Amino acid sequence: MAPHDPSLDLFATPAPAPASASKTPSAREPLAERMRPRSIDDLVGQPESLAPGGFLREAIERDEVPSLLLWGPPGCGKTSLARLLANATSGRFVPFSAVLSGVKEVREIVAEAAALWQREGRKTLLFVDEIHRFNKAQQDAFLPHVEAGTVTLVGATTENPFFEVTAPLLSRCRVVRLLPLGVTDLVELARRALADDERGLGGRNVSVPDEALSALARTCDGDGRRMLNLIEAAVDHAVRRKLPAVDD
Repeated sequence: MAPHDPSLDLFATPAPAPASASKTPSAREPLAERMRPRSIDDLVGQPESLAPGGFLREAIERDEVPSLLLWGPPGCGKTSLARLLANATSGRFVPFSAVLSGVKEVREIVAEAAALWQREGRKTLLFVDEIHRFNKAQQDAFLPHVEAGTVTLVGATTENPFFEVTAPLLSRCRVVRLLPLGVTDLVELARRALADDERGLGGRNVSVPDEALSALARTCDGDGRRMLNLIEAAVDHAVRRKLPAVDD
């Protein structure tokens, strides 16, 4: 049965949905944004969370992703995973920042989510970045909508949710612990970016030896975004100075 709140009937024509999680990347976007994975199998790292037979992989395959709290350090893939969950389950992805938005915006999103469900039977995945920045009252604003299934809440936090998220909201979400990316993972990210002609740096005609990539990866503390930012800056510098490609 579709979740319904009579007070939301005035929102039969919702505002236009945000851009899809699979939108075409713009050259103006940072490399880390352009190179976001397009499928769960493309996500680098996190084998413990996404292993075949695990709860999250099975939830995706059944299109029954529950509300989640993604807990991990910067650059480990929290936002990318949330976007992929929406794509894999045919849900509408709505990004939401705890730094920039408040309860008023939550109400608007919930209204649109209820209308979308009633009109098309599509779910809404509400991704709340830095959910730990919400105070108790703001976190409690999600409770009735998560409980009713109006939205699937996916919160991302770098802080321990068992201390930073209220107990009622925590009890309605599964906590997924994401780990820093390893050196091998970071090198793989860089290799993909250097080889990708469509979204990455493949058209820049620059190559980097494995030893240099490994050394760079060790300075990034498991942060994939930092690794891609450094690669992009290094390639831009090399191209501006017209340095020759390095193969050995």
